[in-house]
Amino acid sequence: MAESCLLCYITDRAAFPGDESARGRRLLEKIAEAARAGVDYVQLREKDLPTRDLESLAREAVRVIKGAGQLATGNRQLATAVLINSRSDVALAAGADGVHLRSDDISPQEVRAIWTKCGAGTPARQLSPRDPLIAVSCHSPADVAQAADGATFAVFAAVFEKKDSPNIRPTGLAMLDQACRTNIPVLALGGVTLENAESCLAAGAAGVAAIRLFQENDIAEVVRILRG
Repeated sequence: MAESCLLCYITDRAAFPGDESARGRRLLEKIAEAARAGVDYVQLREKDLPTRDLESLAREAVRVIKGAGQLATGNRQLATAVLINSRSDVALAAGADGVHLRSDDISPQEVRAIWTKCGAGTPARQLSPRDPLIAVSCHSPADVAQAADGATFAVFAAVFEKKDSPNIRPTGLAMLDQACRTNIPVLALGGVTLENAESCLAAGAAGVAAIRLFQENDIAEVVRILRG
C-alpha cells in the first residue's frame, strides 16, 4: 500500500448498540480514534438528525478531533478534517473544515459562495478554513469530471458489491480506473475491505472511504495496513 493513501471515515452512529446517547458517545470515541490514527477525513453522515442535533454533534466532533491533536508520521504531519454531509450552514456553525455533497447536491462553486457570504464575521467562521474542503459523491466518470470543477476530491461508489445493499450494482474496478483519469483525487467507496483496497489504489484511486472498514475495526491497525 501507499503511505500517501488518503483515508476517509464515514460515520454511522445507528450501527452502534444502545440508546441515542450511547450511540453518540461511541461515535465520538470512534472519531477521536480516527484522528489519533491519522485518518485524513471524517465525513459526518448522520442524515436523520434534526439540524440542531447535527450541529451539536458536529461541534463535538470538531472538539474531540482537536483534542486528539496532530499525529506525526515520519516527516508528515497529519490533521483530520471534518466534513459535514451536505450542510454548509452546519459546517460553518460548527467550525468544520468543509462539506461532502451528494451527486445531486448544489455545486462546489455554490458552497464556496455560501462559505464566503454566510460565514463572514461570525465567531464560528473564524474557526473554519477560508477555503472549504469539498468532497462530492460520484457514480460515473462523467460525475467525477463534473466534480473536478471546484471540488477538493471525489468519492466514487459503489466499487464493490455491498452485502447490505444487494440491489446496488457495483461499478467495478474498470469503471474506477476510468474515473481516476480525471484531474482530481478519487477515493474508492463501497464494499472496500483490507483485502481489496490495494486493487483500488492500483486502479488509480488516491485512497479509500468507508464506514465499516473503520467503524468495525481497530482504526490504527487499518491505517497501518493501508499505508504500510
